[in-house]
Amino acid sequence: MKEDVAMKQNRRSFLKIAGAAGAAFGLSSLPFAAHAATDSARKLKIGVIGSGRIGGTLGGLWVKAGHEVMFSSRDLEHDKVLAASLGPAARAGTPRDAAAFGDVLLVAVPYTALPQLGKDLADLIKGKVVIDTSNPIVARDGDIATWAREKGAGLASAELLPGARIVRAFNAVGAARLPVIAQSQGERIGMPIASDDADAVAAASRLIQEVGFEPVLIGPLAMGKYLIPGTPLAGERTPEQIRKIAPTLS
Repeated sequence: MKEDVAMKQNRRSFLKIAGAAGAAFGLSSLPFAAHAATDSARKLKIGVIGSGRIGGTLGGLWVKAGHEVMFSSRDLEHDKVLAASLGPAARAGTPRDAAAFGDVLLVAVPYTALPQLGKDLADLIKGKVVIDTSNPIVARDGDIATWAREKGAGLASAELLPGARIVRAFNAVGAARLPVIAQSQGERIGMPIASDDADAVAAASRLIQEVGFEPVLIGPLAMGKYLIPGTPLAGERTPEQIRKIAPTLS
C-alpha cells in the first residue's frame, strides 16, 4: 500500500515536472534547430568539475557551441592545457572557481568524490543547476556505490550535493561517442534524464540538444537509479525506444 502511494506521488510529481519543462522549453514540439534559433543569443557560463573523458569532452563541445566553460579537476595544469587548446571561451580553475563561475555545473567525478565535493562546494552549488554524470560503480567506488545503488543514484546524489538542482544525464554513453553523435546528421539519439526541477530540466535539455542528443525526461530523481550502466536504459537508443522502456521500470 505504501509503495502504491509513493508510486502515485512520484507519478504526479513527474507529470508536473514534464508539463512545466515542456511549457518552458518546448521539448515535445521544437526541433533542436528551431530552439537554437530562438535562444542563440543567450550563452551560458558552464563550470565543469571533473575534466576527464566525459567532462573534458562535453566541455569542449559546449565551447564549440558558443558557451564559456571553466574546466576544473585535481590537475590544474591539465585543465590549463585543455582550456588553451579550445580558445578564449575556455578557461581553467579550481573546483571552487568553476562552481562560482558556472550558471550551470557539470559534475563528472568518481562517486567516491561526491561527499567531499558536496562539503567543499556547499555554499556555491546551492540553487544551481547541476548535471550529474557520476555513476556509483561498486568495483571502483566500494561501499558508497553500494549505498547509492540501494538508495537510487539520483536521490543519493541529491543527498550528497544538498541544495543543488540536479539533473541526471550522460550516465551510460561512452566519451568517445560524444563527438561522433554531436556531428551526426542522421537519426537523433535519445538522452534519458531524471530530475525534480522543471527549470533545471529546461537548462540541461538545451545543453543536451547542443551536443546532438534529444533529451527524454523519464521521471523524477527517484528514476535516476535506472540511469547507470547495466540498466535497460543504458547505451544508445532512439527517443522512441526510451519512451517505451521508461514506463516499464517504475
